[in-house]
Amino acid sequence: MDNPLLKNFDTPFQTPPFDKIKSEHFMPAIEEAIKEAKQEIEDITSLSAAPTFENTLEAMEFAGKRLSSVASILSNLNSAETNKEIQATMREASPILSEFGNEIWQNETLFDRVKTIYNKKNELSLDNEQEMLLNKTYKAFIRNGADLNEKDKARFKEITKELSQLSLSFGENVLAETNDYELVISDEKDLSGLPESAIRQAANTAKSKGKEGKWVFTLQAPSFVPFMENADNRVLREQLYKAFMSKANKNDERDNKAIVQEIVNLRSEKATLLGYKTYADYVLEERMAESKDKVQRFLDDLLQQSLPKAKEEVAEIEAFVKELGENIDLQRWDWAYYSEKLKKKKYAIDDELLRPYFKLENVLDGVFQSAEKLYDIRFKEVNNVTVYHDDVTTYEVSNTAGELVAIFYADFHPREGKRGGAWMTTYRDQYKENGADMRPLVSNVCNFTPSSPGNPSLLTFNEVTTLFHEFGHALHAMLGSGHYGSLTGANVYWDFVELPSQIFENWCYEKECLDLFARHYETGEKIPQEYVDKIKASSTYHEAYATVRQVSLALLDMAYFTLEREDAQNLSDIEEFEEKAMEPTKLFPKVLGTLMSTQFGHIFAGGYASGYYSYKWAEVLDADAFALFQEKGIFNKEVSQSFKDNILSKGGSQHPMELYKKFRGREPKIEALLKRAGLK
Repeated sequence: MDNPLLKNFDTPFQTPPFDKIKSEHFMPAIEEAIKEAKQEIEDITSLSAAPTFENTLEAMEFAGKRLSSVASILSNLNSAETNKEIQATMREASPILSEFGNEIWQNETLFDRVKTIYNKKNELSLDNEQEMLLNKTYKAFIRNGADLNEKDKARFKEITKELSQLSLSFGENVLAETNDYELVISDEKDLSGLPESAIRQAANTAKSKGKEGKWVFTLQAPSFVPFMENADNRVLREQLYKAFMSKANKNDERDNKAIVQEIVNLRSEKATLLGYKTYADYVLEERMAESKDKVQRFLDDLLQQSLPKAKEEVAEIEAFVKELGENIDLQRWDWAYYSEKLKKKKYAIDDELLRPYFKLENVLDGVFQSAEKLYDIRFKEVNNVTVYHDDVTTYEVSNTAGELVAIFYADFHPREGKRGGAWMTTYRDQYKENGADMRPLVSNVCNFTPSSPGNPSLLTFNEVTTLFHEFGHALHAMLGSGHYGSLTGANVYWDFVELPSQIFENWCYEKECLDLFARHYETGEKIPQEYVDKIKASSTYHEAYATVRQVSLALLDMAYFTLEREDAQNLSDIEEFEEKAMEPTKLFPKVLGTLMSTQFGHIFAGGYASGYYSYKWAEVLDADAFALFQEKGIFNKEVSQSFKDNILSKGGSQHPMELYKKFRGREPKIEALLKRAGLK
């Protein structure tokens, strides 16, 4: 079989030839690429020459490039454009890839060579990046079982294979539950309160599903959110909310409760094997936060700052409901609806007022222009890069000298083969080899309100900030300038990775930035200052409630992964465990049948286990960092150059606190976040 994955990509910029890649190519390519990588590792271990940084550390870094490429293409397609064949391939490939990883990290000869170099590192003249690669590689061996006895090594391998399969199954179940649900409306009266854009989109969805003349709402965010915020029919809001919050919690073949128990148990066992008390101890050793106690103090402090005000916000909504003459007990499916109504009353602003100024193509152009003004890079749409779906658009990113910076893939609309949410990913990280600077292939994947015949894609302000957020991640990946792919771009400590994304959201609130792109899609008029003032004034609206929500998820995450071995083994009632973990943040009564754990993909199918606190942690960093931009000017070249040089281009080549101090001149302070959030 002619397999494009096993050839050097003879394409513009060596991008993946998606037009030639088929599902059946992946397994043969993975098997062959593993053989190739094993040979590259054997070439290192069989060297008679004494171990050096170059012949061992660098050689390891550059080994297995083809395998990394094939695995990243498969993984990214499984998230952005999956089908039954891709999912089956992913299930087959995942344990094989885990096993190969274990073989590398438990290779005694390889570890001995690395350990020899590590033990004499003070005698070597290593720069910061080389020292980080050495330290990170040595730790990776230890953290992947290199020092275990043979029995424990075998068990460690079993655990990693099982965990990779369980995470895949968890994600597949959530995706299937999301795709299968439909709220079908036949009576036009049930659309009362909904904006025209939501009604139109629901009609288009119904038509695409063969239900002409009806309206279909789904659990995808562009459908779910407008319904919950605007639909007057309380019974249907309750129905949709319960469907959303009961994903993979129905005691059927897609139920994730047993998977949650097993993932928690296996992660605990893995950590214990390696000598850690809990999985959180294992994870946080490689984070800015450093310890579970420090994370707990951070979350407790945030909760103390936000919970009293969040309770006031709930009481304000309850009073508002009474003021409207409605005799109800406020429930979770009422919150977004009445919160949106009160927001309109207080600030005379809502999504429908702002949408006309946020045509997707214009917002993307604004993102590009902001990046150009800050970092002197240019974006040009190109048609010679093949894509995995017609929705995807590609751009060549270059610097002022015309040199290639990156290739950027933009994939913005929901479809059945794409999981929910928004993310940045890469098909190739930036690295340097043999004098060549290999530039990254970077992708943003989102689920924004799609366009329809005669109606452009008009974003909510929340979607605008999401686009800026994900593009902040993309800039981190694009602007890398290191030698080693494992240390460039977003390959940083997990509680530092959100700084470049979250700081970029701040520009959305500034008139100077909004004037670059926020124009009415019909009249071309700039967004009025009055609206910008309202966006800013309303930016702290129910921020305490939102903070408590984020803290509640972080507490749930920490509760699972601070379980000691016996408690992790005996975890039985997921619903009871979740309720107890989130009790300190409770603002509404429990809704029967709903469960966060069974759909909490961040920690059970993604990389945020013991790390969900990172979002709030990074908010401290981003608020503190943006305060400098506000002081000097949001497009100030000196500040942006410093942010680029000390944060974006450095990746994970140095400890993040050292990088932050080089940019800011000091450690971050929480005051800027509390002020921005209206909590101080």
